[in-house]
Amino acid sequence: MTASHAPLVKRLLLIVAGAFAFGFALVPLYDVFCEATGFNGKTSGQAAAVPAVIRDGFGVGGLTAGTAVAAPAPSAIDRSRTVAVEFTGTVMPGLPWEMRPLTVSLDTHPGAMQQVRYLVRNTSSRTITGQAVPSVTPGQAAQHFDKIECFCFSQQTLAPGESREMPLTFIVKPDIDSDIRHITLSYAFFSIDGQRNTLTSAPTAKPEAKQ
Repeated sequence: MTASHAPLVKRLLLIVAGAFAFGFALVPLYDVFCEATGFNGKTSGQAAAVPAVIRDGFGVGGLTAGTAVAAPAPSAIDRSRTVAVEFTGTVMPGLPWEMRPLTVSLDTHPGAMQQVRYLVRNTSSRTITGQAVPSVTPGQAAQHFDKIECFCFSQQTLAPGESREMPLTFIVKPDIDSDIRHITLSYAFFSIDGQRNTLTSAPTAKPEAKQ
């Protein structure tokens, strides 16, 4: 390589490194953008620090240890109608996992708290960390789908061959439009390790040779 080509090569390497850095930050950026705009049916929610609730012999509260949620007051539940909720999931390329909802669909009264679980399995021979990103369709239902606790709130790490049931506790808010009778909640699992490894392996630009 001649000295005249060194500045061009340096700029190209910086562009490549920047592209890898953008890919690494894509999931959290998507998270922040969708939380702010509601784009693509991105849902929001957080764990509530309230008295524990026991349902069917176990505590409702998801993956966060010591965290529980309160059942809604009976007056807050609209028993005059039901909304069908369907659950789907997909694993993005580069993540050797399998996932499926243990409950494919259910009917719920707006305002009633529900809990379902996804079964996720690491099919590889190495420990891997993934991040789930949820979306809701139709998009106008997203602001009325309240996740009380969700495995998508934090990264999930699975050992080689490990399977884990990951719970989701949610409420379809009573103020949801009466024309919305069916909601689909979808999860896409991304590989955090794959993004991290790609970023750290990105080529770095060498100092330009002095002429």
